[in-house]
Amino acid sequence: MTQKSVRRKIIAWCVHGYTALGLVAAAGMAWLLAAEHTSPASFHWAFVLMLVATLIDATDGTLARWIRVKEVVPSFDGRRLDDLTDFLTYTCLPLCLIWRADILSPTQSWWLLLPLLASAYGFCQVSAKTTDGYFLGFPSYWNIVAFYLYFLRPPEWLALALLIGLALLTFVPSRYLYPSQRGRLNRVTNILGAGWAGCVAGILLINLSPDAQSSARWNDENTRQLVFASMFFPAYYLVASWTISVRKWLLSSPR
Repeated sequence: MTQKSVRRKIIAWCVHGYTALGLVAAAGMAWLLAAEHTSPASFHWAFVLMLVATLIDATDGTLARWIRVKEVVPSFDGRRLDDLTDFLTYTCLPLCLIWRADILSPTQSWWLLLPLLASAYGFCQVSAKTTDGYFLGFPSYWNIVAFYLYFLRPPEWLALALLIGLALLTFVPSRYLYPSQRGRLNRVTNILGAGWAGCVAGILLINLSPDAQSSARWNDENTRQLVFASMFFPAYYLVASWTISVRKWLLSSPR
């Protein structure tokens, strides 16, 4: 084995190690949410770790393709590691946070099983990622759902409608943008996503400041403005994805 190939293997394993940092973030979230007495700071730090895990997930695929890890380390499937991490950080732990933060009343919390099972179905679908570079069905962004439910605290009926509606969309074969794939629209999505991540980081910084006094800080004008400003990205993502799906359905329908 040449020195160059050894170096490539080390770099490839470093990329897998980078992906595995998402599991470290998941462990931190689990520790925060499993505490007997959770506090607003516990939830805010859990969201910080969710954001870290999301940023890792958004970048590790690009690194893997650049290094060509499949060619360098063919015996290790990085996608399985990625899916394992994503199911924890995008589904299980965000739904656990919704439960621990009492966003739903105790009598309605059992509804959280629906997005959990729907997400498991979505992750196990062979066609979960299409050959033309999209997610098929709602891509289990329950971390984003948990973030807005926590900070906006909508009426319970509205929170339930959102959870049930998005869970059912997992079974609808509509396409959703896959930002780490190539394409002009995905480049735009990544730029807007970076701005969204900045807004989310600002919200969390405000709530983790020494003078933070409430769980949502809804009365704080800075938090209120940033929460609403950050909603531009989820709205853009859903509208763009549904528009693409409708166009493809119309083009494929018999005339």
